[in-house]
Amino acid sequence: MTPPRISHRRLILASGSPRRRSLLAAAGLDFEVAESGVEENRAPDEGATDFARRMALEKALAVSVRTPDALTLGADTVVECASEILGKPRGPDDARRMLRMLSGRTHRVVTAFALAADGEPIESRVVTSLVRFRPLSESEIEAYLLTGEPFDKAGSYGIQGDGAGFIAEVEGARDNVMGLPVREVLEALARSGVNASQAVK
Repeated sequence: MTPPRISHRRLILASGSPRRRSLLAAAGLDFEVAESGVEENRAPDEGATDFARRMALEKALAVSVRTPDALTLGADTVVECASEILGKPRGPDDARRMLRMLSGRTHRVVTAFALAADGEPIESRVVTSLVRFRPLSESEIEAYLLTGEPFDKAGSYGIQGDGAGFIAEVEGARDNVMGLPVREVLEALARSGVNASQAVK
């Protein structure tokens, strides 16, 4: 089913993530930012794909109902390793545990995004990348914790920051690991009538 084309071109990112803001800006889009206020609580037995998709849609809809004159983009990123979903760490001990788990292993990064308008969903998609970490020493983990970088990121690392040095290989899009699969998002926006050269505040 082809999504309806939106007559307006005002775009709102329903996320406070600085990585998502920078990725959209680099793609040439003008947009506003409105945090959704949605709590990221996983339902019992909810897998990574379903959790990410539900969160992205809930964020998009929460902002869309407040701004019915706009097209709203919501997104959520989940890290999964050894069948465990790794969200943002609760503190240093949790971040330390996650980094030890990721050390020397391959994990999945699942990013979902959703578009909504007038409080109704338009479309959503999930994109997955595989990331392999090289083995990490305890001193490397401790030094990384001191940077503060792990504490607002799923899986306790950022591919766009110092955490990039931990990564041996990425299979799939690196921007997806950062929090937004830009090519797929631009394609979805174009289907709804928003192009990078046309989007306006």
